[in-house]
Amino acid sequence: MTSMNTQDIRWQQRFSQFEKAFLLLQDAIDIDKPSVVERAGLIQFFEMAFELAWKLLKDFEESEGFIVKSPREAIKQAFQANMITQGHDWIDALEDRNLTTHTYNENTAIAVEQKIRNKYFPCLQRLYLDFNSKVSE
Repeated sequence: MTSMNTQDIRWQQRFSQFEKAFLLLQDAIDIDKPSVVERAGLIQFFEMAFELAWKLLKDFEESEGFIVKSPREAIKQAFQANMITQGHDWIDALEDRNLTTHTYNENTAIAVEQKIRNKYFPCLQRLYLDFNSKVSE
């Protein structure tokens, strides 16, 4: 098996992991008025889905011959290659992902939930749809 085939398999395996986390996040997003526990779950699913999303981008980019060393590089490269369109929202999500540890404060948790619903989930959804079609090719 060539290195290229291994890289192709890696991003496809990563997509499978991302898909599971994304679908859990989507289920949480569908809850209109989440309880404190449901909100915490939504935030946790976002953290998992986002982490797997940038790693999916990294793995795919490496299969295309790029060298990617960080989440920020993966996002910038994906934006330059038109794999993602909301570059600033992705960078904001990268920065906000670290804020989610402060969600013990309910007002902060509600604010984070709103960002996830209105800004970051659409980015992850677009990535999911795009890669779902790539896997099907």
